[in-house]
Amino acid sequence: MELNPEKSVTEIIAKIMLVSARTAPKAKGEDEIVTAILSSDEKERVADEMDKIGERGDAFKFFKRDAQNVRDSEAVILIGLNFKKPVGVNCGACGYDCKTILKQKTYEIDYKGPVCIIRTIDLGIAIGSMVSVAKELGVDNRVMYTIGVASIKLGLIEAQIVLGIPLSVKGKNIFFDRKPS
Repeated sequence: MELNPEKSVTEIIAKIMLVSARTAPKAKGEDEIVTAILSSDEKERVADEMDKIGERGDAFKFFKRDAQNVRDSEAVILIGLNFKKPVGVNCGACGYDCKTILKQKTYEIDYKGPVCIIRTIDLGIAIGSMVSVAKELGVDNRVMYTIGVASIKLGLIEAQIVLGIPLSVKGKNIFFDRKPS
């Protein structure tokens, strides 16, 4: 007999979520989305980096709170935008036009920019598709900026924008009723 076997399928569910992200609609059918599932060691490294970032001051305390969520989760997904080329519609939302955005100075703070806003919308649609799969399968999750920032700092994934989605299968959702660190 296997007790509590539901926890053993979390990685499979994470992979199914990634299928949903990959097949989500993208502008002009061009896909600049990158994904990954963290190993146990990588998960701990990301949580440690989040703790370090949380020491920047009071405004960053939430990184420490989220680090504990990472440690308590069964799996962590990374999803990001590896921006290579603008869509070409010249919407101007990035602050430039499609012919000049790639020639602009790159700023690297937590994320790197500028990036095409339409590509960023593609990322949001992919994330929405992923978390809807988790919801349908009853897996608790939360989209976290903090995981993405730590993952970029550790060089775990090549992307300008990264978000992390920890997954949890417990009797109570660990991502709500959280107290600041």
